[in-house]
Amino acid sequence: MALFEPFPNYIWNLSVAIAMESGAQVGEIVDIIAAAKEAATESADAGTQGFMKAWMAKADTLIGLADEDEAKGRNFSAGQKLERAALYLLNGERMQAHGTPGRLETYRRALDAFERGSKLGKLNCERVEIPLETGTMAALWTRAPGEGRKPAVVYCNGLDSNKELLYWSWLPHALARRGISTLCVDQPGTGEAIRLQNLPATPYSEQWASKAVDWLETQPEVDAERIGMTGISLGGHYAPRAVAYEPRFASGACWGANHNWAEVQQKRLRREGENPVPHYWAHVMWVFGATDMDDFHAKTADMNLNGHLDRIHVPFLVTHGANDRQIGVEYAHQAYTQLTGSPRAELKIFTPREGGVEHVGADNMAFGRDYIADWFADTLGGHTG
Repeated sequence: MALFEPFPNYIWNLSVAIAMESGAQVGEIVDIIAAAKEAATESADAGTQGFMKAWMAKADTLIGLADEDEAKGRNFSAGQKLERAALYLLNGERMQAHGTPGRLETYRRALDAFERGSKLGKLNCERVEIPLETGTMAALWTRAPGEGRKPAVVYCNGLDSNKELLYWSWLPHALARRGISTLCVDQPGTGEAIRLQNLPATPYSEQWASKAVDWLETQPEVDAERIGMTGISLGGHYAPRAVAYEPRFASGACWGANHNWAEVQQKRLRREGENPVPHYWAHVMWVFGATDMDDFHAKTADMNLNGHLDRIHVPFLVTHGANDRQIGVEYAHQAYTQLTGSPRAELKIFTPREGGVEHVGADNMAFGRDYIADWFADTLGGHTG
């Protein structure tokens, strides 16, 4: 199992892989790659506007086709095209530098396409807003079928993802099939929170994760005694930290261990490991609301889970890809060995035998998705068959 690598740089290839794992059509990806080929001769940073144009062009076509479907009353077909249009817009947008002309407009178009697509397609996906100390946290709520109170999982972003990509990771679908609802959140520093409200990220994820639990406790279909927490990529810091400091969580998991992200930044200064997005340092300073590099390092000094995980007293799963090029597999082992207070700690390293060896399984997300869904079914009282 290997990452599909049509471009000469990891960052663009990762973006293509994310799109393919999120529901893109192969033929459309082939067209986008061909359109972006000339831009690929530049650096990953310099070529990103050309990269976005290629994604936007395909999205524009799909939106036009969806409009034609909708005019004929073919809402399901229109909905699917609009979902893919939103995916392609978000995939191009997330690669742009903060402040790039047209970036915010592209993001708003993506949100509109996703909302239209979800309504026309009658998706099991409701947009909700959760009050925070400052502002709100937009989220997508996917309900488990059936009567009675069900377990629920809070699912958070990494550094540069958004709630729509969380939904398209298909983990909410896998959990719903197992009798568990999912709340995909745009927590501070991600998605709508940073783009539309300028709410920066914080190392102290329990601050916003607790608000998600507050909201879940008000939902009549949720069993408040069976709430779990997971996160993808940098969510491998946020989820363990939240479970350590929010006692209402009954189980936890991370899709990629980000045990000491502050240390990873020092490695990236030495050009060790791959970056997830172009314009990396400008991106992370924007996400954390930092004015310069010194301020960034000060604001992220506590992005380090050493000395915190012994506070976790519920089941916790650590997963990681054996060949992760962004976050070394050693961080998964560090996290696992520090879960000394957990009654059921588990470490799962995905190997070439199965796939999912790249960062958060970008080469094949199916194995991580199923493993995490089964974990929550086992620990929160869902079902696996």
